[in-house]
Amino acid sequence: MTVRAIVHRRFGGPDVLELAELPPPKMQQDSVLIRVRAAGLNPADNAIRAGALAEAMDTLFPVVPGWDVAGVVEQAGPGAAEFVEGDEVIGYLRESVLHHGSYAELVSAPVHTLVRKPSNASWAQAAGLPLAGLTAYQGMVHHLRVAPGETVLVHAASGGVGSIAAQLAVATGATVIGTASGGNHDYLRSLGVSPVTYGPGLAERVRARAPEGVDAIFDAAGRGALADTVEVGKPHVRAVTVADVHPGATAVYARLDLDDLRALTRMVEAGDLTIRIGATFPLERATDAQRTLESGHTSGKIILTP
Repeated sequence: MTVRAIVHRRFGGPDVLELAELPPPKMQQDSVLIRVRAAGLNPADNAIRAGALAEAMDTLFPVVPGWDVAGVVEQAGPGAAEFVEGDEVIGYLRESVLHHGSYAELVSAPVHTLVRKPSNASWAQAAGLPLAGLTAYQGMVHHLRVAPGETVLVHAASGGVGSIAAQLAVATGATVIGTASGGNHDYLRSLGVSPVTYGPGLAERVRARAPEGVDAIFDAAGRGALADTVEVGKPHVRAVTVADVHPGATAVYARLDLDDLRALTRMVEAGDLTIRIGATFPLERATDAQRTLESGHTSGKIILTP
């Protein structure tokens, strides 16, 4: 028996990805085997493939990319009593050594990386939740600590992380202003977000929506977005960034926290959070999927469906 998976045997561009037949993944005592229904793509996947994290993380080739997974438990180890065959789960499979990932038909995952899939989410939506959701939740809830009645500015509010961050702020009872291209303004309005367009004059447009200034800024855009708008903040404005480095802003990176991930799944099930899907690709078109992710021309999450 073999398992189809996407691998790269060296660092490079999207062309180094290839479809391979691999031995079935080994299952440890506290792990489960998951039949993958969808795998979410993230910018980190492209950075890893290109070798940008080679100095920070050990690599064991061939590497199967992917940290986000949604699927069905096929088998549970003797120390994995939390799940049984047939359970639908999602997980954040980041490992300290780059080797096993979610771009595959079958993966082995420790139980401490998994929670139950939101019952009302599609497989694609479920696979798009873990990394982006944890990043947004930890930035908006743990670091910014947005309160009802505050005004929040979210940069790249129509993107994978930004759209979740914006919805979290709306659910808190905050007034949310979101930057996005004109084609995404209706989408932001549907989330309860007041949209503003990127480009020259951005600070003035934000100030027109929040004359007294904003209480918090969540930057999911990078490329100097914080520098362009810090002047619209109140004297003690709080700011986080997931895409840039800026004095006075806290850099946020996703950390696996099952309580946070369960909180996100409860919001999805309650109808307070939706995951926008930009494009889906079959497993064998992973190269096209990563090229699409790099292009930045798709709003929402990009998903592989084995």
